[in-house]
Amino acid sequence: MITTALLTLAIVTQDQATLRAAPRDSAPQQAALWQGDALEIRGQRMDYLQVYDHRRERAGFIHVSQVRTVSLQPEEAPQLLSVVRFLRESPGAEALGIAYTAAYLKAAPADAIGAEAFDALGTMAERLARRASMKHGKATSDVISAHMEVAAFYGVTFKGYEQGGSMQLCYNGEAFRRVLALPSDAEQRARAALAVTRPDCMSPDLHPQERLALDQWRAEVLDKVSAVQFAQLSEVSKNRLRLRRAGVHASLAFEQARRAEAPAAAAQRALAELAAVNKPELTDNDRQDYNDAAIRVGASRWAAETALPRLAKLTLATETGQAGETCVALYENKADGKPGKDAVAKRCTYGIVWAASASAHPDGKALALAVQPLDAWRELWVFRKSAGQWTIEVLPPASNGPELGYVEFAGWVRGAPQMLLARETRIAGRLRRSFEVARMDTLTAEKQAGDPGTLAAFGRSQDAAWKRQTVILR
Repeated sequence: MITTALLTLAIVTQDQATLRAAPRDSAPQQAALWQGDALEIRGQRMDYLQVYDHRRERAGFIHVSQVRTVSLQPEEAPQLLSVVRFLRESPGAEALGIAYTAAYLKAAPADAIGAEAFDALGTMAERLARRASMKHGKATSDVISAHMEVAAFYGVTFKGYEQGGSMQLCYNGEAFRRVLALPSDAEQRARAALAVTRPDCMSPDLHPQERLALDQWRAEVLDKVSAVQFAQLSEVSKNRLRLRRAGVHASLAFEQARRAEAPAAAAQRALAELAAVNKPELTDNDRQDYNDAAIRVGASRWAAETALPRLAKLTLATETGQAGETCVALYENKADGKPGKDAVAKRCTYGIVWAASASAHPDGKALALAVQPLDAWRELWVFRKSAGQWTIEVLPPASNGPELGYVEFAGWVRGAPQMLLARETRIAGRLRRSFEVARMDTLTAEKQAGDPGTLAAFGRSQDAAWKRQTVILR
């Protein structure tokens, strides 16, 4: 940060500006400076400023065309804020904008500093982190790395998280937390809440207890945008808040179920937020967030269902296994409708068994059950009877490592040994939605399409409850 008591300083405005040993173009280069570097002015000789670079602890001379002289007098604060407003919306000038914001915070009286400066600081820092997380050529990467070093000099902190085999750099959100603590308008508050609750800026190594506490905090932060402020937001901002709230409450529902707490309220909130999204107002950049939120909600949607299904020929029971395990046992019912003495199939899991999802085939020789091992990953267990023996097959959302996904039962095909499946996944950042007619004996897809309307079996045999409850048909 700018900590000197100087009333004026020079801010470098160009990348790779040259700090020279003497006030001449032919003088040896002391260092390469970058936009946003702040220099202490110690004098002027000809068209060079004599300066000292506190970040590098090096003195030298820099041409006046490569810097802007900035006054830190209180009366100059409004002018500095005007520059901050301009640079806030200038991609590629984040380091320079952060430097001007630091100068403004130094110059302005404490009682005159509001949420606007911190909103701008956070916006530029977050944009810089996003740029740094993208793939670039070496020259561009070197520039971005230099800009991040400049930002770090002003106290801006970044964290890195591994996501899908690549490094995601994130701003730690300190400026946005100040926005939430200060009086701020609706848009500023929404931007801050969205920035500090990003799912891609959460450590994947969190303990379940830590993840629950973090998601509870995220939900509280998102609700700091009051109903009155929410009504004042643009449709774009409303959509973004709804999507983030949907994803957070879907995760909360899963975590509450793991702790044997009632997850229905969180799951219903997630479904309601997703349903409230104004789809025609989604920007191109927001469509992936919409799909991601829908997958998260879809994976946990069974948490909203509390009524257990009535199975005529089969009985499904759950019991506690080893520490953290839930065991599922299947029984064939006797003629009087009561379950037999011994289970015909049994399997244990550390995931959440959604008993409300159980759907039995009319002939009593198959049953489908949703099991959710992770907050954004739901599998389908298929119990089948063949030649008098029961087996249990686990169908994952996809076989090639989706980042998010779920697969769900969509109906038994009448008059044929087939079942209907629906899958939705995100693989390598791309959404894939698939509707399948699968063989009962092998569970392989005989037919599949991206639109269920093109599959005759879906028109004849899709389960009414699935059609009513699923989010894949959004």
